[in-house]
Amino acid sequence: MSSSCRQNGFTLIELIMVIVITGILAGIVAIFIKTPVDQYLAIARRAAITDIADTAMRRMGRDIRTAVPNSVRLMTSSTSTYLEFLPTGVTVNGVLQGGGGRYRANSAGGSLCSAVAGNDGSDALSFSATDSCFEILGPQITFTNNSSPNDMIVVGSTQSDGNLPYQDPSSSGSIRRAYVGAIATSTSIAVITPTVVVLPYSAMISPSYRFDIVPGSQQAVTYACEGTLGSLDANGDGQGTLTRYWAYGFNAAQAIPTGGSSALLANKVKECSIVYAGSDPRNALVAISLTITRGNESARLYQEVHVNNLP
Repeated sequence: MSSSCRQNGFTLIELIMVIVITGILAGIVAIFIKTPVDQYLAIARRAAITDIADTAMRRMGRDIRTAVPNSVRLMTSSTSTYLEFLPTGVTVNGVLQGGGGRYRANSAGGSLCSAVAGNDGSDALSFSATDSCFEILGPQITFTNNSSPNDMIVVGSTQSDGNLPYQDPSSSGSIRRAYVGAIATSTSIAVITPTVVVLPYSAMISPSYRFDIVPGSQQAVTYACEGTLGSLDANGDGQGTLTRYWAYGFNAAQAIPTGGSSALLANKVKECSIVYAGSDPRNALVAISLTITRGNESARLYQEVHVNNLP
């Protein structure tokens, strides 16, 4: 009796043919898939850099619109641009800081400031003698800082060169005073340092008798375009940055910020241009042009921000 055993399987030639055919099919599929995948990646990259640029521009615009009148000033060099201003109405950790209101200009009415040492004897803000207190007309205000760094009160910022509100309160003609009253509670009076330098009469030009509050947590703010602008690195990325500086104090003459805090708003910046036209108070504009480039893909945004320089 005899028997036979038959085995089934693939020959080497058949296996090679399957591999070759599979490779050809994979190559054909890859050709059709590559273009949509590349398009998706390019769209995602453009969306990312556009979002970064848009967020930076919105932050700048929101900040600049709150600037103390005539506090915006610009400093440029061959490689950098610095836009500085005094902010009001800034939200920090969900809490609104700063703002402003109207001061009592007429000596008649009330005795809210009578118990405050150094007061001139009335609830009005005096421009002819040292004064430590004045009544706030309208809604009460909550101050947030009454010691170093203090909230600062600016009255009558009228000079378009932008320097006046930065002057030290002990300087002649200064229109800035430190707030030293109660904090974290709504108040109808503003208690300020009774410096020996009286407020200039030019500060009374404001027909609305308005004052502005610069939060002590912010002080002066600078937006800086820095780094190697105008060229790309080996990866096709911009080499500049856009940075926000704050809480570095007040400089009578504009200077590069030192100390304080800073936050990077955008990197890989190729172009960053800031122009300030502030000679006409009613039509003062900050024009911002920002270009971010990553992997040779660029997003360029342009924005004009109106600045209210009427105190």
